[in-house]
Amino acid sequence: MKKGIHPENYRLVAFKDMSNEDVFITKSTVETKETIEVDGVEYPVYKMEISRTSHPFYTGKSKLIDTAGRIDKFKNKYAKFGK
Repeated sequence: MKKGIHPENYRLVAFKDMSNEDVFITKSTVETKETIEVDGVEYPVYKMEISRTSHPFYTGKSKLIDTAGRIDKFKNKYAKFGK
């Protein structure tokens, strides 16, 4: 492998699925300012909108997640063209 091209700051990070509050811990280099306590240990936390525990492909259930109101924004923006 080439020297100096791989990150050196791997550490344990908690990834939190905001749609179902599931938390899993893995090594990562992701930058984050927030922390979370899991089993008495404090980890940096990275918040995600969807993960393997909430994605319809893995769960087999169809579920609409619209955390940013994107559907409403689209409908409001293009409502005048439908009339």
